[in-house]
Amino acid sequence: MTDQSLRGSATMGAMPIFVLLHRLVRGLSRIALYVSGLGLLLMTAVVFWQVIGRYVLNDSPSWTEPFALLLMSWFILLGAAVGVREGDHLGFEIGLHFAPPPVRRVMEIITHVLITGFGAAMAWYGWDLAMGTWSAKMAGVDLPQGVDYLPLVGGGSLIVLFSLERLLHDLVAPRVESVPLSAPHSVD
Repeated sequence: MTDQSLRGSATMGAMPIFVLLHRLVRGLSRIALYVSGLGLLLMTAVVFWQVIGRYVLNDSPSWTEPFALLLMSWFILLGAAVGVREGDHLGFEIGLHFAPPPVRRVMEIITHVLITGFGAAMAWYGWDLAMGTWSAKMAGVDLPQGVDYLPLVGGGSLIVLFSLERLLHDLVAPRVESVPLSAPHSVD
C-alpha cells in the first residue's frame, strides 16, 4: 500500500484524510522498525557484556538478563506490528490466491477485524498486567515489574493502528488485488 496506490484509487483520491493517515502510519511503522533493530543491537551488546562478565571477569552482572529479555520483548512486538502493516503476518495465502475476488475481499476484511481484536486484547490485558504488577520490583533491575508488560501495550496498540489502516483501505478500495503465491518483500 503506497501513496501512489492510494491516489490511484478513485475513492481514496477523493479523501485526502486517508493519504494523511497512510503517511502518519508509514512514519510510525518506520520508527517502530528502526527502534526494533536498535533494540536487537542493544540486546546483543548486553548479552555480550554478560558473557564477558561471566567468563572473563568471573563476575556476572545481575542486570543483563532481565534487561536483555525486556529489550527482546520490545523488538519482537514492534517487529510483529510492522509485519502486520506490511501484510507479512501468518495467513492462509493459498486460500486467498484461489478464492474469487468477492470471497477474497470478505476474507481479507475478516482477517483485519480479527487482527485488530487481537491487538486490542493484547494492549488491554498487557496494560492490566502492567498495572497489577507495578508495585513489585524486577529481579536484578531497579524497575517496576509492570515494565515487563509494557511491550504488550505498545505492540498491541501499533497492531491495532496498522490493522485498522489496512481495514480502512480494503473497505474503500474499489477492487480486490490478486494475491500472488509468492511476492517480493518491500518496506513501504
